[in-house]
Amino acid sequence: MKSALLQQMYKDVIEGVPLAKESHNYTSLLNLSVEQSPERDKSGNLMQLPPTNEGTGSHEDSEMSVAGTPTTDNISHSFANTNPSFCPRDVMLLQLTLIRMMVAKAESQEVEFSMRQKYCEIFVVLLKEAKIDSQLICLLGSSDQLLSHMASKSLASLVYFQLKEQNALNVTWLTFSLKTLSGFPVDTQVAQCLWTLTAILKDVLKDQALPKAGTAKLFDPLDAVLEEFYNSILFHHFDSHHYTSPYSEAANNLISFVDLLEALLASRTELELPLRCQRALFLKVSYVLNLISSPVHYLIKKKFIMLLKKSVLYKSREDTKGGSMFIQNPSLYEDMLALSNAVLQVANLTWLDQIPLSERISYFGGSEAPPGGDAAGGCDQTVLRALSLVVLKALEFKCQSSATAAEIKGDFQTSMSQLLIFWKSHLRSSPQPHPLVHHCEWLSVIFIEQDDDLWEAAKALLLIYLKFDRLQHDIAANSSQKEEETWNIFTHASGCNPHCIFLFFLEKIAFDSTVLLDFLISSETCFLEYLVRYLKLLRKDWHQFVDVCNHFDTKHTTSRAIASAKPLQEKQSCVTDESFQNACEQEPQTQVPLVSSQNCLVFTTEQDDNEVGESNRSNSLMCTASTSLLGSLQSLVNYDSSEDSELETDGQECLVNTKKVSLNNENEKGIRETGCNYTGDEQNTLKAEVLPLEQNGSNTSSCLTCMESSVNVTPLRIMLYKSTKCLEELQKAISRLQRRNLFPYNASALLKLLSHIEEIRMRDHNN
Repeated sequence: MKSALLQQMYKDVIEGVPLAKESHNYTSLLNLSVEQSPERDKSGNLMQLPPTNEGTGSHEDSEMSVAGTPTTDNISHSFANTNPSFCPRDVMLLQLTLIRMMVAKAESQEVEFSMRQKYCEIFVVLLKEAKIDSQLICLLGSSDQLLSHMASKSLASLVYFQLKEQNALNVTWLTFSLKTLSGFPVDTQVAQCLWTLTAILKDVLKDQALPKAGTAKLFDPLDAVLEEFYNSILFHHFDSHHYTSPYSEAANNLISFVDLLEALLASRTELELPLRCQRALFLKVSYVLNLISSPVHYLIKKKFIMLLKKSVLYKSREDTKGGSMFIQNPSLYEDMLALSNAVLQVANLTWLDQIPLSERISYFGGSEAPPGGDAAGGCDQTVLRALSLVVLKALEFKCQSSATAAEIKGDFQTSMSQLLIFWKSHLRSSPQPHPLVHHCEWLSVIFIEQDDDLWEAAKALLLIYLKFDRLQHDIAANSSQKEEETWNIFTHASGCNPHCIFLFFLEKIAFDSTVLLDFLISSETCFLEYLVRYLKLLRKDWHQFVDVCNHFDTKHTTSRAIASAKPLQEKQSCVTDESFQNACEQEPQTQVPLVSSQNCLVFTTEQDDNEVGESNRSNSLMCTASTSLLGSLQSLVNYDSSEDSELETDGQECLVNTKKVSLNNENEKGIRETGCNYTGDEQNTLKAEVLPLEQNGSNTSSCLTCMESSVNVTPLRIMLYKSTKCLEELQKAISRLQRRNLFPYNASALLKLLSHIEEIRMRDHNN
C-alpha cells in the first residue's frame, strides 16, 4: 500500500536511516500524480508556455507546459488507486512534507554524504521524469488552502535546492512567475506566486554561502516584471468593497505583496547595485502612502505602516552592522532622501489625520475582546508609535541633508507641529489620558512601552538638535545671551530639547540606573549610541542641563497643569524667564493644590501603607514615577548581587514602596521596585543640597522633606542630584562588570565620558 510505504519512508528520513531501494522506487512514492489540465485564456484558446531546456537545470522535456489549477475531479482521480481507508488528502500532505524534509536533509552538513547524495538523486528524477515542479504549480491554485500552502513551501524548497546545488534557476517556476505577475490585474490570482517567491528569497537570505550570487540570479530575470507589478498593484483607487475585507482575494494579494517587499528590503545589502524592484519602495513610496490613507481594511494599513517603519530604520540598522551605508552604497542616500521627502510632504498636509487608529485590534483567537476585558481600548499604540517613528526618522534624514539652519528650522517646526497635534488627539481618546505640561514629555509617554523605538526616536531628535545647534554656532560664533535663550525656548516648544527628554525618561523609570544598564547590555536598541552622543553634548552644555534641572525643581512648587497642546508659534520677541515657562508648559485649565508628603519623594526607614498614601497624578515632575510604566521596565538582572556590592550598599536602605527582603546571607537579594536606594552618607549629601528637613515625628527621622499645603517651600537642585546620581550609579555598575569581564563589550570610552560628567558635577557643586 502506498500510504504504508510513505509512512515507512517518513520514519526512515526522520530517524536518519539510509534509503536502500532504487531512487525510482522513492520517486514513485513522492509523485503527486496530479492530472494537469491545459490552461486557457479568457477567450477559451489554449495557452502554451515557452519550452524549457536542460541548460537551465529544469526539465529535459521541451514539450512540457505549465499547468493550470487542478480541479477537484483531477485530484480525486489521482488517488483512485490508493487505500480507501486512508484519506487521499492526507497522503498528498505527507508527500509534500517529505519533499520539504528531504530538501532540508540534503542541505544539512550534519547528514552523511552518502545519504545526501541519495536525496539529490531522488530530486533529479522527480524533476526530470515526474515533473514534480509542474505538479506543485498545479496545486498552488487548489481551493484547499492547506494543500496550496504546502505546495508553495515545497516548490520554494525545490527551486532553492536547484539554485544552490546546481547553480541553476528552475525554468518551469520562472516561466510561471513571469506569466502570472505580468498578467496582473487581468489575472488576479497572484498571491500563491508571491508566497513562493518570498519563501525562496528568505531561504536564500538564510544561506551564508549563497546570498550575493543567489539573489542576483534569482531576481535578474524578474526585476523589470516586479517593478511593473509594483506599479500595477499599488496604483489603484482602493475604494472597492474587495479591499474592505481581509479575506478577499484582493486583500490577500496586497498582504502577500507586503511580505515580498519586506524580503526585498532585507535582500538589498546583498547586492552592490540594488535592483529596480528593491528601490521601488523608496522611490515610489507615495503609492504606499496613498494606500495607507485609503479605505482599505485596517490590517492592510497596519502591515504597510510597519513596512514603512522598517524602511526608515533600514539605514540605522545597517550602519550598526558595519559602517555608514552611504559610503558603501551611494544609491541608498538618494532612496532615503526620496522616501523622507515624500513622507514629510504628506505629513505636513494632515496625512496623519486621515489614518484611523481606533480600529478594533486583534485578540488571540479572533477580533473580539475577551469576556470581562476593557471594551474601550483607545487607539492602537503599536501603529501610533510606528507612524510617529516614520515621521521622526524622515525628519532626521531631511535635516541631516539640509545645508542651512533656516531650512532645518522650517521643516522641523512644520512637521513637529503636526506630530504634536497628532499625539495629543489620539492620547486624549485613551481611557486614562496623561496630563502633560511640556512638549518634551510626549516622547517618553508615546514610546515608553517599546524600548527600541524609544531610543530610535530619541536619537533622531538628538541628531536634529546637534545639527541645528552646529549650524547656529557656525552662523554666529559669538551669539548673545538673548539669542541662546531664544534657541532654548525654540527647542522646548518644539519638543526636542535633549536635556528635557533625558530627564523625563529618567523620571519615568524612577532614576533606576539598572534600567539604563539593561539597555546598554541589550543588542536590540541603539541606546549605547544615543547615550554616548548625549554625554558628549552634556559635557559641553552643562550649564543648560543645570538650568533645565532647576526648572524641573521650580515646577515642584506649582501645580502641574492639564492642558492642550498648542501648535508651534514663532512669537519669541521678548525673552524672559516667564516666556521660558510659557514655552515649556501649556495653558493651565485647572490648578491642583499642593498636598503634604504625598507630593514629595519621601525616604523613610519604616512606613506603612497609610503613611505613604496614593500619589497625586498632578504632583511634581521630580516626585512622580509611574509604577505601571516602571513595572514594564524592571531590570532583568539584579546587578547589586556582585561580590563586592556590599561595599556600595552599606548603611540602612530607605526605600519608597519597596518590598522588604531580609539579607541574612549572600544568596538573599533585595527586590527593588523603584531603584531609589540611598545610604546614610548619601542622604547627608542630599540634605546638603536641599532645604533643612522638617521633622514630623520619630518615625520620620530620615524623611527628605514633607511639604505642607500652607508652606510654599522650593526644594533646591533635587533633579540635578537625582539625575547625576543615576549616572554615577551606572558608572559604578559598568566598572564592576567590566572588572570581572562580564560586560559584553569594551566600555572604556563610555566610562571616560561618565567620569567627565562626574568631575563637572563635583566642580559645579564646589562652586
